[in-house]
Amino acid sequence: MTETTTHTTSARPYPFSEPYRLDIDPLFAGLRRDEPLVRVQLPFGEPAWLATRHADVRTVLGDPRFSRAAAVGRDEPRSFPHQWDVGIIGMDPPEHSRLRRLVAKAFTARRVEELRPRTRELADELVTGMIAAGSPADLVAHVATPLPIRVICDLLGVPVADQDRFHTWSEAIVSTTSLRPEVARSYIDQLLSYMAGLIAQRRVTPTDDLIGAMVRARDENADRLTENEVVHLAAGLLAAGHETTVTQIPNLVYVLLTEPDVWQRLVDEPSLVPSAVEELLRFIPLGASAVFARYALEDVELGGVLVRAGEPVLASIPSANRDDSVFPDADRLDLDRETNPHLAFGYGPHHCIGAQLARMEFQVVLETLLNRTPGLRLAEPPAALTWKRGLLVRGLTALPVSW
Repeated sequence: MTETTTHTTSARPYPFSEPYRLDIDPLFAGLRRDEPLVRVQLPFGEPAWLATRHADVRTVLGDPRFSRAAAVGRDEPRSFPHQWDVGIIGMDPPEHSRLRRLVAKAFTARRVEELRPRTRELADELVTGMIAAGSPADLVAHVATPLPIRVICDLLGVPVADQDRFHTWSEAIVSTTSLRPEVARSYIDQLLSYMAGLIAQRRVTPTDDLIGAMVRARDENADRLTENEVVHLAAGLLAAGHETTVTQIPNLVYVLLTEPDVWQRLVDEPSLVPSAVEELLRFIPLGASAVFARYALEDVELGGVLVRAGEPVLASIPSANRDDSVFPDADRLDLDRETNPHLAFGYGPHHCIGAQLARMEFQVVLETLLNRTPGLRLAEPPAALTWKRGLLVRGLTALPVSW
């Protein structure tokens, strides 16, 4: 058993480096080995601890001794200057559980499987359009952006015709420096106002979609859900339900096309797609920085360090997913990995409620591309591609492909 210590070294500036493509900072490997819980200082907010090992990250995300709700009123460590209400993300059980239960049934494995045939139709339609546009074509514009938007619109009951507006507003959810604070605030306000309008419509004309179900839960049992909770929850589902998926689809394809032997293997063995998606989710460091600190409610020993009550701890999911003690040869993309307890969707009470939906969308997109465009390849060298900046997530602005 390691000796518990309290480090007195000054906090390291974090993130440790500017995100570069989908590379993970090599510093994490040394930290996992020598200093798994490290003191860091983000651009804004108070200093924090950063957990880098898989076991410690799981503890921070899943142990009730670490609280999200305790961040209220604190100068929470963050990569952006503004602080505002993050809704359900800022809650602990049982309040968090109360809200999550109201929408969880829409995202069960069974419900998601019911959506798979329609998602396949959409993917096939979008890939057909991309092929018709001619080679080269931008996979982001033709497939990766419209598919998750249309799927979440169908599920929630949001008019697809409004997609350009709410897709623009949703950037505020993942922005660090890509938007000025006043613009980000305006976008969030517009998204909330838009959702409030849809909720008002449901009261005039009830529907069977998820927004309609949430309105009924509010109106038929008012002590369970406030009006503000309905609006924030619906807006959060709309934004989170497509924003990261829009970003991650091109990431998955990019990685596969930069490893042509892996792409060809999937062309030859499409049954490997589900396990390939899990390995890609583990391998790709989607987050540009750890976010949403948990505050220790009592003294907790973690990674050989005594975290004092009231101290914030951040969890590095990309580092946890490259922990060699859990994932042998972790820096290699391995389609034959037998066990894959990756944390790409988080862990514990805040485990991504849309994880099954995202998995299904990733699988369907890859299956469709492998079938329709088996000769898919990058139309430009990787060095010529442009990456998004100033966001909590990493992704391409465009992915030109040929076939």
